[in-house]
Amino acid sequence: MTKEFLEVPFLKKTLFLLVLVLFSCSDDEQIMDSPPTTNLYFPDINSTQWERTPPEQLNWQTSAIEDLYDFLEQNNTRAFVVLKDGKIVLENYWGTTIQNTAPFDQNSLWYWASAGKTLTSFLVGIAQVNQLLSIEDSSATYLGNGWTSLTQKQEELIKIKNQLTMTTGLEYEVDDLNCTTPKCLTYKSAPGTNWFYHNATYTLLKDVIENASKTTYNDFTNQKLKIKIGMGGSWIQSNYNNVYWSTARDMARFGLLILNEGVWDNQVVLSDTNYFSNMVNTSQLINESYGYLWWLNGKNSLIPPGVTVPLNTSLAPNAPQDLIAGMGKNGQYLDVIPSQNLVIIRMGEAPDSDDLVTIDFHNQMWSRLNEVLQ
Repeated sequence: MTKEFLEVPFLKKTLFLLVLVLFSCSDDEQIMDSPPTTNLYFPDINSTQWERTPPEQLNWQTSAIEDLYDFLEQNNTRAFVVLKDGKIVLENYWGTTIQNTAPFDQNSLWYWASAGKTLTSFLVGIAQVNQLLSIEDSSATYLGNGWTSLTQKQEELIKIKNQLTMTTGLEYEVDDLNCTTPKCLTYKSAPGTNWFYHNATYTLLKDVIENASKTTYNDFTNQKLKIKIGMGGSWIQSNYNNVYWSTARDMARFGLLILNEGVWDNQVVLSDTNYFSNMVNTSQLINESYGYLWWLNGKNSLIPPGVTVPLNTSLAPNAPQDLIAGMGKNGQYLDVIPSQNLVIIRMGEAPDSDDLVTIDFHNQMWSRLNEVLQ
């Protein structure tokens, strides 16, 4: 580059700005410049109207829908919604509201249980984009020293990322895995050396976000997510747990946002594409089937909740391999299948299973669903 070129004021300024941009974006954070083009449909954020596609138009096996619905009803399902390309193809409701006072319908509220962990993961990503925190920060930065019973040196090694990936190293052979007080959080191993579905360490991400943002968790969720996609619902405290409640359609809106990689129609909600990718891919080497609080299908092994060693199976062998899922107690499912532009929602009471996230029932549901999708 010649001296004369550099001495042109406009070119010098342009070159400086280009270098500044290149070096200001680290490898850990790629900010989306503009929304990608998409063929997905998005319902209006200010309306309850939602376009539909008849299953016949997709050449789905309509004769198998009744069998699917019978299976869901027999297993205590309250709501079931299937989106294809963003439009509703299947939607059905059974039973009564949580108070048993009226028939369950599209306006009825239900709990997400641990499927709500996916919301928290997404919100942590937004908090990082807003420079309120970094997932590489020590959790003690936001929870304060003494949030566990560990020594200060041991405690400082636990990062927000460990909370997102269930790798804090805290003892899991305790009386109550939901307990978030320091006496319940004791040392087992160094962070990142084992994987266990420890609910308390996840729950404390609420406090991390609240302390980083200086606002309540519901307010942060509303400002950064809900109003941008027309989503209802709220977090409700239940003993140690913080549980999200909404309609099935609200959950479907969030699923559609995830299907479009953090973009709602033409509005970017989560701009950090690296974070999004890491969130929905294997996050550590111990449990291949876990991202940042998301369950992943199509992996060689799986550590289910309550288990300490990998099993030689995938999350849902009957489901598409690229399925990513939010899964909660009693069979709350938020399934996203990018290869098929599908979002599947199931809310309800417990099926015939005692699993924390009812993995077997989830796989059985996909067996019936496949009969429809053929």
